[in-house]
Amino acid sequence: MTEEENIEMGAKIVEVLKSIHDPEIPVDIYELGLIYDVMISEEKDIKILMTLTSPNCPVAETLPIEVEEKVKTLEEVRNCEVEITFDPTWTQDMMSEEAKLELGFL
Repeated sequence: MTEEENIEMGAKIVEVLKSIHDPEIPVDIYELGLIYDVMISEEKDIKILMTLTSPNCPVAETLPIEVEEKVKTLEEVRNCEVEITFDPTWTQDMMSEEAKLELGFL
């Protein structure tokens, strides 16, 4: 996979991630800063390292599955795995300026 193909696939994945919203906050998970890393292998297997707003998040069971399933809908993607981490712990500082504006933090 060329660097250009890698960048293009990364952009498509980000687009998918921006379509997924935290049900309690009207902002997508990407702008919320819940996505820590997206790794793309040569075989087009995707691994996403993400967090939740809190360990007690009501969608802790369903959100990672939704992320996996939606990323797998991209025809270029062979497989997708989501790993949840709480290191570092999510804070409001991780939100994009857009998300902070949307939620009235600016």
